[in-house]
Amino acid sequence: MFLQKEIKIPQVVWSSIFFIVLIWSGIHPKDLFTWFLEVAPALIGFVLLVATFKKFRLTNLVYVLILIHCIILMIGGHYTYAEVPLFNWLRDVLDLERNNYDKIGHLAQGFIPAMVAREIFIRKSVIAGASWRNFLIVCFCLAVSAFYELIEWWVAELSGESAEAFLGTQGYVWDTQSDMAMALFGAIAALVLLSKAHNRQLKAISSNSAV
Repeated sequence: MFLQKEIKIPQVVWSSIFFIVLIWSGIHPKDLFTWFLEVAPALIGFVLLVATFKKFRLTNLVYVLILIHCIILMIGGHYTYAEVPLFNWLRDVLDLERNNYDKIGHLAQGFIPAMVAREIFIRKSVIAGASWRNFLIVCFCLAVSAFYELIEWWVAELSGESAEAFLGTQGYVWDTQSDMAMALFGAIAALVLLSKAHNRQLKAISSNSAV
């Protein structure tokens, strides 16, 4: 229903879900170092949302997507991306070579930032043309994905074997490339699937501001 029109989610509901999952994820995580690395972006995002809430309130769609992304990060932090139980089960049932939860994370790494960037680009009038805007949004998401891969590399260099759970490569030689491909697909999918619904919510914000 939130795709159809602007429905304000009470701050207390959004925050309650965020902190309930955060607390759960921090209770006996499989690897404390990995947990910290994985939930850090969610915590940084939460601080930024609080700081900008009054001056630049986002659409309901984007807030929901950000919350989903945070939950994905927290689940990965609790179990490590290579050991999320549901995806271990899928690996065994489907006879896969690895636990693919990390690919969900990287898909989200393109899907959610694409909508955040789209909202900022449109509301701040960064670029008017839809084609160039979409192109730059995809480029932005790929840049985010590439920078995250660099962070993984730096962490691995600094911490050695303790970063294995954070990297989550599971011996897959093309892990970095496939991660970025998932982010690319996620960004394109978000623009294709959600642009019309996002436009409706942006129009509602514009109408409310004009009143």
